[in-house]
Amino acid sequence: MKMGCVDSIESFGLVDGPGIRTVVFLSGCKLRCKYCHNPEMWKMGKPNVRAEDLAKKILRNRSYFRRNQGGVTFSGGEPLLQSEFLIEVCKILKKEGIHIALDTAGVGNGDYEELLSYIDLVLLDIKHATREGYQEITGMEMDDSLKFIDSLNKSGVPVWIRQVIVPGIMDHDSYLEKLSLVLRNIQNIERIEFLPYHTMGKEKYKKLGISYPYEDLEEMNPEKCQKLYQRFMEVYDGKGKKD
Repeated sequence: MKMGCVDSIESFGLVDGPGIRTVVFLSGCKLRCKYCHNPEMWKMGKPNVRAEDLAKKILRNRSYFRRNQGGVTFSGGEPLLQSEFLIEVCKILKKEGIHIALDTAGVGNGDYEELLSYIDLVLLDIKHATREGYQEITGMEMDDSLKFIDSLNKSGVPVWIRQVIVPGIMDHDSYLEKLSLVLRNIQNIERIEFLPYHTMGKEKYKKLGISYPYEDLEEMNPEKCQKLYQRFMEVYDGKGKKD
């Protein structure tokens, strides 16, 4: 039985997929996003839970899932770094008819086809719409994420897009145009979310002795973020194409 590294488990999550959900945060991430609010999950750490035991914890909430059309969401960190572990967990959950969502930036170790065969929904984090911007924000090239998108397209799994809006970087029309071009290459998009940048993770950096990259940057105004979203959707038909 595979072992995995889980940082924490949130019961009754309401924002990481449809219905009431159990959200499992897995440790480990290759990216070092400047607006990351979970830096404590960057390092993998030692395996601390068996696949069977994690599945049992998730299944304790199955009555809530069924009443509210919910399920489980695997987040992180980057859950794709523990794909073999997740496959074992998902095999157990699918036998019980549990809806499974994957919250990911698409930067794992490759060979995603088997894992995606068990996934009902992918919440895909778009870090930046250009190669230069992606490297500046994450510290990595965007090629790994493009490989995941290729596998995702082949899988046919429904997709919810998530885009954090950082002031001065994504809050203008030229970026929205670039984003629309990126989304043209992603199939099966059912939903697009704009998330306003916040600084709630700043204290974590201090505790970890890490300098916060956006120390002097103010949070994104939620109303302005919503207006940007509305403007974006006016020229986007929801299928990855512009009108």
